[in-house]
Amino acid sequence: MLADLGYRRPVSDHADQILDLEIKLAYQERLIRELDAHVRELGDRVIKTERELGELKQAVRTGGELPIGAQSEKPPHY
Repeated sequence: MLADLGYRRPVSDHADQILDLEIKLAYQERLIRELDAHVRELGDRVIKTERELGELKQAVRTGGELPIGAQSEKPPHY
């Protein structure tokens, strides 16, 4: 719109804008890498939790001893 009115930005403004965009892009790329690492870590934790839950369900079905809580821990005097 302003260009239609004959307004042109100085070349230095364009260079500053490009630099600002490059800086924003660099921050976004870093954030994406960090978020990706967090998502992968959470995915690994979910897989581990699902596996443990499956083991607990199996132990309950078979009437086996549950490997958690005070039942599986020896008293301190042992």
